[in-house]
Amino acid sequence: MSKYSHLERLQMIFAGEKPDRHAASFWRHFFHMEDSAEGLAEAMLYFQKKFDWDFMKINPRADFHVEDWGLVQEYSKKEFVKHTKTKFPINSVNDWDKIEELEITAPVLSELLSAVSMIRKKSDRELPLLMTVFTPLAIAGRMVDDDQMLADHLRSHPEKIKRALEAITRTYIKFVEELRNAGADGIFYATTQWAAGNLINWNEYKEFGLPYDLPVIEAAGEDAINLFHVCSSNNYLKELSNLDYRSKMINWDSDDPTNIPLDKGIDFLDKPVVVGGCDRNGWLLKGAPHEMAYQVDRLKEMADPTSLIIGPGCSIPPETPMENLAAIREAL
Repeated sequence: MSKYSHLERLQMIFAGEKPDRHAASFWRHFFHMEDSAEGLAEAMLYFQKKFDWDFMKINPRADFHVEDWGLVQEYSKKEFVKHTKTKFPINSVNDWDKIEELEITAPVLSELLSAVSMIRKKSDRELPLLMTVFTPLAIAGRMVDDDQMLADHLRSHPEKIKRALEAITRTYIKFVEELRNAGADGIFYATTQWAAGNLINWNEYKEFGLPYDLPVIEAAGEDAINLFHVCSSNNYLKELSNLDYRSKMINWDSDDPTNIPLDKGIDFLDKPVVVGGCDRNGWLLKGAPHEMAYQVDRLKEMADPTSLIIGPGCSIPPETPMENLAAIREAL
């Protein structure tokens, strides 16, 4: 029997108190089950029941964010194969004028709220649920076939992009507020590839990212258990860590050589608590089960439970061996 519930363990960590063990959580897509509220709920509950993670990061299809604005995709029927996008909302710069604020009664937003409600009703109330939400600029990035198109448009027609970002922001403020009503304890707030130097510079992110990011995460409420995920290579983790993203946890791909390594990140990040350490495309995916205990012990030696929650730097490949995850859970 565990000494503490998952919520109690996390609350101790956030308060700087050492719990009985390191907390941990992993998340992945189940592509063949993501095309309905019922399917997503079933997949998330299955994964949690199998491994008993300390929080559930609800992992819906990524493009749910923009389907109500006109993105069309063919849903995959195969567990390890992504969905195929067939139509994008933005094909020219003038298409940004069509992006208007949505109500939370929009079909896909309603579907995802229903999924969260189903998961809450069928899970332990002491299990923190974090729903995935992208930042407004990251949502705009899902509307184009080519990332470079958005980067070009925000430079050539900034007012069009800002007007669209305002509509997206208003939509997702309402959505995040309603997520809490549906049973989510907070959000997993992801920048995707936009808070990084591959497409735009830091000054551009300050102009097109920050003003729209903060109102959405604030909508989760003062008591929310949020995780801020700074995605991509060459990311702006250092710059963003100086800002108040109202998150109790922070996560990035520390195994990417262009990003800050885990140990250095732990050193300069006092709060929020770091989530990470598991090389999702390296030893986690390709290693053998008997190697996992060594890797977990290495992470335990690097940081105590008040500084590190064990997890991946991003969503793990769906084909990650279940035996490796079971070995990690056992090693905790």
